[in-house]
Amino acid sequence: MKNFNIWYISTFLISLIVILPVITVFFSFFENTSNYFEILKDTFLFEYISNSFILLLGVLFLTLIFGVSSAYLVSFYSFPFVNFFKWSLILGFAVPPYIYAYSLTAFFENYGTAFTILKSLFGEGNYNSYIPKFDGMIGAILSISFSIYAYVYILTRASFFYQSYNLIELGRNLGFTKFRSLFKIIIPSARPAIVAGLALVAMETLSDFGAVDFFSINTLTTAIYNSWLSFDDLVFSNQLSFYLLLFIFTFFIVENFSRNKAKYHSPLQGGFKKIERIKLYGLNSFLAFLICFIIFFLSFIFPIAQMLYWTILYPKNYFDLNIGELILNTLLLVSLSSLILIIFSFISNYGSRVSNSKFLNFLTTISISGYALPGVILAVAYITFVAWFDDTIINFFEINSIKKMFIGSIFGLIIAYFVRFYSLSCNGIKSSYDKLSKSLDESAYLAGYSKFKTFLNIHIPYLKSSIFFVSILISLEIIRELPITLILRPFNFETFATTAYIYASQDLLEAAAVPSLFLVLIASLFIILISKYILKESND
Repeated sequence: MKNFNIWYISTFLISLIVILPVITVFFSFFENTSNYFEILKDTFLFEYISNSFILLLGVLFLTLIFGVSSAYLVSFYSFPFVNFFKWSLILGFAVPPYIYAYSLTAFFENYGTAFTILKSLFGEGNYNSYIPKFDGMIGAILSISFSIYAYVYILTRASFFYQSYNLIELGRNLGFTKFRSLFKIIIPSARPAIVAGLALVAMETLSDFGAVDFFSINTLTTAIYNSWLSFDDLVFSNQLSFYLLLFIFTFFIVENFSRNKAKYHSPLQGGFKKIERIKLYGLNSFLAFLICFIIFFLSFIFPIAQMLYWTILYPKNYFDLNIGELILNTLLLVSLSSLILIIFSFISNYGSRVSNSKFLNFLTTISISGYALPGVILAVAYITFVAWFDDTIINFFEINSIKKMFIGSIFGLIIAYFVRFYSLSCNGIKSSYDKLSKSLDESAYLAGYSKFKTFLNIHIPYLKSSIFFVSILISLEIIRELPITLILRPFNFETFATTAYIYASQDLLEAAAVPSLFLVLIASLFIILISKYILKESND
């Protein structure tokens, strides 16, 4: 009973800490704000909402096209380099939307890279009038779409791979063409996976800050940031956060519901026959290759090439940066955050396992919604809670202020990362924990093992592969994260993401290329390391 209480209380406290930002945002909704709300309501509030809606629709449309088409081709057909495209199409994840935005602008701006290429090929000329300008809303939609379409690609491809070949044969027996089978059988069967991918895309789009800020698009995310920093109205920032959270949690619930409904895609014993790729020849083979290559080129090669071009053209920018310090700062945040997240995720999962409490399971499920919190909202909610706790609780006991410990410090930054990425860590551990039979625990208890020894000597060694996967996943997210790091980092503590943002905000895109390039290369390495887990297949 004693051990039970320890595990129960530990899991309860961990879940409570993670959901505190959501609670803070909720209660802030009922507080009074400054006159900024009245000003915004009569001026730009509709613009913020409409821009967010337009951005969302544009990104959902493009990611649906990119993700489903590429997943369909690599799943059902064999053509040159198909096995390369199978994993390389997820490398777009390595390029955050804000970095893609820098590359897009640098290439197509007046006298930019496109102008230089045309001039070197055809000589002097007025090429600027013929070069399209991808700025504003179109630029933001393209930047976000090419960076996160892989959500749809990965989930749809997994669904396609585990579809029964019997369904495809049924379509052929009914006389369906390939395109009719695609729209009548294949896509409807994969609909839960597609919806789940689009829900993740929607959450990421609504929470984006870097790309929309760079293109000066007024969305709810930038409104939250501006109302806090520009107008010093932290309460109204939280109220705007409340509205945005309603939208995001809707997609979060849809994603979880769709994921549960997608279970029938798993291979069925006896009735499942693995899909055999159809060999393409001639023009069809070339078109399939071309579609995959264009998506891969635009999502990954294009931004890499642009950043590499600026780095080579202006080598001084490389030597002006303290690359070693940026790498050490990144490694510090990644290692400490990963360690803390994995330890507490193990404790939380094991606590839920041994307590078998419905309330605790419900609280744990609510706590993993922290990943749906945009970085800006989380940072504002975190500062709000620390300020309230310091002014109310700490002052009551006449203790020195603790704000410096939690705001503008490594410690505070790691706590914010903990809340933001706890869902990734907890779910990563839980997915493997669910495969561990409870009869193993009972056998250990009969052999004289305590709950702690069972956890330490049996569970952790069994789940060591999950530890590696979750660590890489957390590392990938942290090096890409911009708003939390930008707002909560200590003074003069920079990462590749914040350095690139600072240069870009000063309109120094050439200088932003070097930290952006390093960020993408490191993120690419992490993606390659976890690609075998993301694209795990049997007999493929």
